[in-house]
Amino acid sequence: MDTARMKDYIQTNKQQFLDQLFTLLRQRSISTQNDGIEECAVLLQGMMQEIGIDTKILPTAGHPVVYGELIHDPDAFTLLVYGHYDVQPPEPYEAWESPPFEPEIRNGKIYARGVGDNKGQLMAQLFGVKSYQETVGNLPINMKFVFEGEEEKGSTNLAAFVEAHKDLLQADLVYTSDGPSHNSSSPLVLLGVRGMLSVEFHAKGADRDNHSGNTGNIVPNPAWKLIELMHTMRDANGHVKVEGFYDNIRAFTPYEEQLLTKLPYDKDSLGKKIGYPALSLDGLSYYQKMTGEPTFNIYGMESGYTGEGTKTIIPATAKIKMDIRLVVDQDPLDIFEKIKKHVETYAPDIKVTYLGSMQPSRTKAELPIVQKVVSAVEVAFQTEPLIQPSMGGSLPDYVWTKILGLPSVIVPYANFDQHNHSPNENLDVDYFLNGIHCTASVIHTLGKSDV
Repeated sequence: MDTARMKDYIQTNKQQFLDQLFTLLRQRSISTQNDGIEECAVLLQGMMQEIGIDTKILPTAGHPVVYGELIHDPDAFTLLVYGHYDVQPPEPYEAWESPPFEPEIRNGKIYARGVGDNKGQLMAQLFGVKSYQETVGNLPINMKFVFEGEEEKGSTNLAAFVEAHKDLLQADLVYTSDGPSHNSSSPLVLLGVRGMLSVEFHAKGADRDNHSGNTGNIVPNPAWKLIELMHTMRDANGHVKVEGFYDNIRAFTPYEEQLLTKLPYDKDSLGKKIGYPALSLDGLSYYQKMTGEPTFNIYGMESGYTGEGTKTIIPATAKIKMDIRLVVDQDPLDIFEKIKKHVETYAPDIKVTYLGSMQPSRTKAELPIVQKVVSAVEVAFQTEPLIQPSMGGSLPDYVWTKILGLPSVIVPYANFDQHNHSPNENLDVDYFLNGIHCTASVIHTLGKSDV
């Protein structure tokens, strides 16, 4: 592949690519509100067909999957590209500097809901196919595309869809562009994700709120019940005390440990970027904790009166919500049962509710196919990419590695400060164009006979 010619083609067609991306961004597709989903799926189908991709909309028990394929030889290497066309709700509107569904470029960045997560990265994949076709010719590999409409609500029906379409989705590698690049701005190759378990704890005291003086020391306070329970589950150093919680964790291989030591780390700069200047971890500890260890995080607490002034009551109820990030090979349902057993032992009157989960996933860094992708990314960006065994967050990567048994690689095309899920979500124009080039490079490299 002629790199200079590819870059020239992408620059020449930059405005056309941006115009099509803007058309997709203007189409609302908020999965949690079922707002514009069907319309967006149809719009995306049309865009894929224009590129020559045989595309159809396949139903699920929820929102549809837009599936496409370019098959030139059933025996050739097959790459399956995953992404999602649904977006987060845009609220609060007043925090946006420009309307969330009216894309606008300011200071080299595109601002719109869904531009980084995931419409911009999705379209970079498609334009990478088009750019290869126009500059090199027919694709040297087969390609399949799975773009779902429920990622922002937990990919509720993706696993069942993959189970039901195993034959259709047969491939040699899954390639995803999602999430932000490394905070150092270096290109990044991710080989896995942490899983997640969402749980709610509900405690009850009296049948109604009580006067904190008249019934103080008499009526139990459910907020204290939950606080005391939490202390039995986690110590002051962050170690989870639920029996069996750390069972089945797969340690990093020596090579993966070595990869962690190569990741750049600037404590002061990162502390400022995440709004925590007191960050004191060294680099290896930071990456080990973010990618190789589970969390036990409280993301919401609710009880009693929290308005202005005072209201002297003993609340009748209290609630805590947790998201627990898990690593390979922890099983979310197994962890949930262990938590339930713990609560039954220490606070049997507290109700534990399962809210949802996603399994962790990891592809071996040592695989030759992974090294092929790494080399393709290096060619596209003209710099050696960072390789991270896992991202800190969660994606439904397990449907590929566990249900289909395929290696899976994630290469983010968005800037670190993309503000996904927040107001003023953005995607740097250069990152978008580089993503197009990277996709073409991956196609070309995987098409070589020694794959």
